[in-house]
Amino acid sequence: MELRQLKSFVTVAEELNVGRAAVRLHLTQPSLSRQIAALEHDLGVELFARVKRRFVLTAAGETFLAEARDLLRRSDEAVRAAQRTQRGELGTLRLRFVQSATFEVLPRLLGGFRRAYPEVVLDLEAWTTLRQTEALRDGRIDVGLMRPSTPDGGGAVVQLAPTLTSRVVAEDRLVVALPARHRLARRKRLRLAELADEPFVFYTRSSGPAVYDTIAGFCRAAGFTPRIEQEAADVQTIVSLVAAGLGVSLLIGPTPPSNPDAVVYRELSDDLPPWQLSVAWSPDNRSPVLARFLELV
Repeated sequence: MELRQLKSFVTVAEELNVGRAAVRLHLTQPSLSRQIAALEHDLGVELFARVKRRFVLTAAGETFLAEARDLLRRSDEAVRAAQRTQRGELGTLRLRFVQSATFEVLPRLLGGFRRAYPEVVLDLEAWTTLRQTEALRDGRIDVGLMRPSTPDGGGAVVQLAPTLTSRVVAEDRLVVALPARHRLARRKRLRLAELADEPFVFYTRSSGPAVYDTIAGFCRAAGFTPRIEQEAADVQTIVSLVAAGLGVSLLIGPTPPSNPDAVVYRELSDDLPPWQLSVAWSPDNRSPVLARFLELV
């Protein structure tokens, strides 16, 4: 049984006239009659009968018509789904991101992509840059939002793997998070050295070794080693601990929304290099969904 036979059968069933059905299908009448006969032979049932010179569906034909229409509908849907997948309108985008991307760039990129391709499934999770890089090389994810070039206190950078491609989408600065009642909170800008005697709430090193080492390196370059009294793996927890008065912190902007009566953010006047935020992917990944995402980026 072939789809063209089903289409021919449904058309004949709708017209109940082989001649008119042949015109609709752009077939000769004998050719259409042979298709129907072949279909009846394959099924082992009669689909049509003549009653008082009229062409009618048999009981088996009535039952088969509903199923044939459903098969044709699902066939059309399968074709459309395959075509839409090829165009990147369907499928899954496996995207990983560093935490510092969650407050501005990530919502902007995902918001635009969701509006353009609402039926693509988004597989999202916060990962470190190193973990993203390894997963991109292995093909376990499609795209990463990462810090591939991380400035350290000496001006060196940790470069992205050469097998990957990246594009910078933002350059962010380090900012100071202070309890709102802190003595330095009235100032608009601070020097890093002014924090030398302060207790710090720091990122855990395991949540981002490069970020941890880089910020600590900036502090050492300013003449002190940060006195770390509390650590947290995510930015929101760090801000909560700062709000509780457990210390100050240094965060990569943009910063999470917070109550200004509890936490304030202040710029640094030190001439520190910016932190580049990049979209990275493997050029070997031929995913149509990835291609559509990169077009928007």
